[in-house]
Amino acid sequence: MENSGRRIIVTGMVQGVGYRYYCSRAAHALGLRGYVMNMPDGGVELEIFGDGASMDKFTEEITGPGVFFNVEAVKSSAIPDENKYGDFYILHYPG
Repeated sequence: MENSGRRIIVTGMVQGVGYRYYCSRAAHALGLRGYVMNMPDGGVELEIFGDGASMDKFTEEITGPGVFFNVEAVKSSAIPDENKYGDFYILHYPG
């Protein structure tokens, strides 16, 4: 089965609380590729690639109740997997 991808935008109390590292650990545990990055508006952007079940589990994990973070809204859209990422990375906004 061909891998697919998702772009996820998360808003809430998700910066300065270790959220990107939490996402990175979850992605590595599920064998996903992609990235997580803080955005200037206070949200977090992710792109994930892998099988559908793993992406579903990941999305559930990172948007559920957290000890140090609070997700208020989630936007998710399908994106093509262009095999740009060989692993999961924590990126810095290029601005």
